[in-house]
Amino acid sequence: MEKDTNAQLKEYRNSIDNIDAALVFLLSERFKITQKVGIFKVENTLPPVDKSREAEQVARLRNLALGAGLDPDFTEQFLNFIVTKVVLNHEKIRDGS
Repeated sequence: MEKDTNAQLKEYRNSIDNIDAALVFLLSERFKITQKVGIFKVENTLPPVDKSREAEQVARLRNLALGAGLDPDFTEQFLNFIVTKVVLNHEKIRDGS
């Protein structure tokens, strides 16, 4: 019985590891695109923050979270974490860092 339990736990953990790897690569791709957005904003004298876009994204992702059976509050917090880093990156680009 213990062997079956360990095998099942290992299978679950392998799935989690694969999902975590996919998340890392997806975040990497997202940040590559937001880097381009930051450069575009500097070139076009746009502010690093777009509150209306952020509000649209929050609403859209909260709705997606509900449909996916994920806590929308968690989803919003996760998005806010990402957006905070993106804005910092945009400010660095603007400041020439």
